[in-house]
Amino acid sequence: MIFNARRLSAEELAAVLADPEKVGALFQGGPDELDLDKAWHGLHYLLTGDTYEIRGDAGPAVLGGDPIGPDLGMGPARLLMPDAVRSVAAGLDAVDEATLRARFDPAAMSEAEIYPHIWDDGGAEFDGYLLPNFTALRAFYRAAAARNDAALLAIT
Repeated sequence: MIFNARRLSAEELAAVLADPEKVGALFQGGPDELDLDKAWHGLHYLLTGDTYEIRGDAGPAVLGGDPIGPDLGMGPARLLMPDAVRSVAAGLDAVDEATLRARFDPAAMSEAEIYPHIWDDGGAEFDGYLLPNFTALRAFYRAAAARNDAALLAIT
């Protein structure tokens, strides 16, 4: 299960809303996309303290949004409108490395069955996997907020 996100300009957002069936075709790689690989669930857990519930301003960053379009493998994509993108960007800006590191509990993450089930190795996953992907996630939302873009999220 891989997480991808794509920034949508106002024109792209209008096209998606007019024809949600074309959502899957938007994920083609490129500068407006983000690929978190399998780090998505670990990041969601660190941001929310929960397996799947969405909490706090940064909570919708990975699993938020309204379903739109066809099933892409793990359900339909989810759409965050520009106001929600700005809120998530502000929420992510309020989270720093020390906060995430304090929330990183490999035993609790393994117990909660946080995908991809690699947490037993401890801190190496935080420094080499979760933190770089968090940095990319925050940069994605900052760029989207600065451009007043929507965001399309998918787990495939």
